[in-house]
Amino acid sequence: MKHIQNLAGAVLMGSLLMACAPEEKKTEETTDKATTTNSNMVRLITLDPGHFHAALVQKTMFDKVDSTVHVYAPEGSDVQDHLKRIEGYNSRQENPTHWKEEVYTGPDFLQKMVEQKKGNVVVISGNNLKKTEYIKESIDAGLHVLADKPMCIDTEGFELLKASFEAAEKNKVLLYDIMTERSEITTVLQKELAQLPEIFGELQKGTVKDPAVTKESVHHFYKYVSGSPLKRPAWFMDVAQQGEGIVDVTTHLVDLVQWECFPEQTIDYQKDIEILQVKRWPTPMTRSQFALITGQPDFPEYLRKDVVKDTNLNVYSNGEINYTLKGIHAKVSVIWNYKAPEGAGDTHYSIMKGSKANLVIRQGAEQKYVPELYLEPAPKTKIDEKALVQAFEKIKSKYAGVELKKLSAEKWQIVIPEKYRTGHEAHFGEVAQRFLQYLEAGKLPDWEVPNMLAKYYTTTQALSKAKASSNLSAR
Repeated sequence: MKHIQNLAGAVLMGSLLMACAPEEKKTEETTDKATTTNSNMVRLITLDPGHFHAALVQKTMFDKVDSTVHVYAPEGSDVQDHLKRIEGYNSRQENPTHWKEEVYTGPDFLQKMVEQKKGNVVVISGNNLKKTEYIKESIDAGLHVLADKPMCIDTEGFELLKASFEAAEKNKVLLYDIMTERSEITTVLQKELAQLPEIFGELQKGTVKDPAVTKESVHHFYKYVSGSPLKRPAWFMDVAQQGEGIVDVTTHLVDLVQWECFPEQTIDYQKDIEILQVKRWPTPMTRSQFALITGQPDFPEYLRKDVVKDTNLNVYSNGEINYTLKGIHAKVSVIWNYKAPEGAGDTHYSIMKGSKANLVIRQGAEQKYVPELYLEPAPKTKIDEKALVQAFEKIKSKYAGVELKKLSAEKWQIVIPEKYRTGHEAHFGEVAQRFLQYLEAGKLPDWEVPNMLAKYYTTTQALSKAKASSNLSAR
């Protein structure tokens, strides 16, 4: 029989107990469209939460969001781990949340969610093989969707995503992805400074060998989240389910290139993007490493295709894309290592090249693995210090406490107060808050949907080209 449970308090402090309940009758309280009526309350549904990002959306409480969240998922460790994370937020000493999770598990969880419509906003963060299908089913049911990246992981998925956006427009619901990196303060200030011609000049065109914009992120399979070692589902290492690195984390980088270079401008993926060069490569993982992050003693059968000589699992989590966007040369790359060196963590490097200055984000050992933003003169130029200081007043007036510090004749640092460094986990709540504002307004900004399509076109086309190139090389 299907399982229904009402989780609160200390229910999850020990082993998770699933309580059987009588068979549930199909509710008659369904609607054709998802709205924020009933005192304008948003009612969340969490669908098949296989990734810890699903829980991070609920790390804080929100005004006008019902504290009861309806969870629909198959039975298994994914949903149990999700519920334990929510309970951790509920039971923490500082600013505890008070979510009440109403859970339905069973093989027909998707059908039940669509039939019952116990909420109006579906949060989707989990297995990416199924994600685009979940998005389309939710949109067709007249539900708003807030989806973790990536919303699709191949060219077939891109076509289904296009259909989902068309259905969203028809059903008058919103479909939005969780772009947390738009909340990272160094990126925000990099974007702001690039819009000041007195400081930055004009964005350069660049070349394949010398792109105008470069973004690189380094991630780690073994990491801590909310103070505890992160347990990853075994399927996270299966690129057929998680997606290759070139279509996963790279989504953030492609989004930032669009968002920073052409803020609030519509991008037409059929005209404005040209994929030039791509490559992909694996991260090897031993059995013991796999066991440490998944809790499983051996590689499951569906991963055997990627195991080399019965020793290491090759995870194709790394990728690089060289492309042009509206004539601007950009390069994005993502690298996954197994574990960071002691004291280190995930890192981000970014440079935007202007005619007067370059804006550079570094996050290495010199920065103590905290992202810092620097301003450096463009080649064969000198920074006009007086003009720089004067123009920077615009930034200071908008971001109180941000200062400009001269390190040398060739280098300036943007000094950022700690109050702006809210951290990656907090960014999920910030994205959710923006989405709630869009729900209240009844629409997304006009440029968001075409630019989401442009983003996923870029990543999925790059993967298709990279695979084709790999196949040709193998011959």
